[in-house]
Amino acid sequence: MARLAMLYLQSFDLRGGSAIPYHRLDYDRLVAWLGAILETDPRSAYPLFAAARVYAESPDPAKSRVALDFVYREYLKSPNTRWPWLAHAALLAKHRLRDLALARRYAAAIDRDTTDPSVPSWARQMEIFILEDMDELEAAKIMLGGLLASGRITDPAEAKFLRERLEQLEDRLRNSRPR
Repeated sequence: MARLAMLYLQSFDLRGGSAIPYHRLDYDRLVAWLGAILETDPRSAYPLFAAARVYAESPDPAKSRVALDFVYREYLKSPNTRWPWLAHAALLAKHRLRDLALARRYAAAIDRDTTDPSVPSWARQMEIFILEDMDELEAAKIMLGGLLASGRITDPAEAKFLRERLEQLEDRLRNSRPR
């Protein structure tokens, strides 16, 4: 049933032989459909994939935000299985919408809410690098230092990379302080 509903939803923009661009769709109705489909089959990743990879890439920032907010709300229901779509949402918020606060909110949720050890460290570390982009260097330094001190990083190459980033942050902070 969920698969048929997704096919129907995806074909809606091609009704009657005339294509309707995604940005002309009613996004409130669209995410209601995606939510209903996800309720029908909660294990399916396809509604979240469509929201994050198709509909959120609308040229209309307001509609993109509706799709991204849907991904975030649904992520909260099952963080360990839905984190990839929120990670993509964080990247869209950062690069397409240029909304670093929103990107940080999504990245922080991944670090805070996921408990599955198979969630890759890059996904858990996104907030640190977004903080750096926000010029919140002290906060990024504290988070990165805490991560390194926690012992969660077991890969020697990753630990080396993160130590180098920490040194770079410390250098930036020293150079940015008035003398």
